[in-house]
Amino acid sequence: MEYLKTITLKDGRQCVLRNGTEADGQASLDSFILTHEQTDFLLTYPDEISMTAEEQGRFLKEKTESADEIEILALVDGRVAGTAGVEAIHKREKTRHRAEFGVSVDKAYWGLGIGRALTEACIECARKAGYSQFELEVVSDNTAALSLYKSVGFVEYGRNPRAFRSRFTGWQELIYMRLELD
Repeated sequence: MEYLKTITLKDGRQCVLRNGTEADGQASLDSFILTHEQTDFLLTYPDEISMTAEEQGRFLKEKTESADEIEILALVDGRVAGTAGVEAIHKREKTRHRAEFGVSVDKAYWGLGIGRALTEACIECARKAGYSQFELEVVSDNTAALSLYKSVGFVEYGRNPRAFRSRFTGWQELIYMRLELD
């Protein structure tokens, strides 16, 4: 799936939102590792990431060629400032109406509107792909993300108080959220 949009950030800079390409493998992987170093709210730690730049490039190429999945890069001054993606839960008949969403933004760009722009872009792409339910999981202490997701229409449908076991803080509760797209 392809996507292209330019937005103006809260500080006046331009940000290009576009699907990742094979050539973006290294920059996308570097951003992924960096964002996972900057917060304890994401699924993995940097030392658990074993993907190579070539593998990341192939992943981005597959998402671009997909009719119903995408990985979007947010570029500021040519640098990857954030990423977000839409991925099918399953391709089976009973669950092919559902997609999941994930987003990460480099801490240097927090508060500029990139997270919201990526979230809205992914909602648009999920609708275009024909999904009727969009889902995410968020650590309950991540109040900024929770506020954003609620503001675009996601609603909570459950919690798991021992979903993550942080190296730093112990148990982290996950909130399960969904957005009806039809």
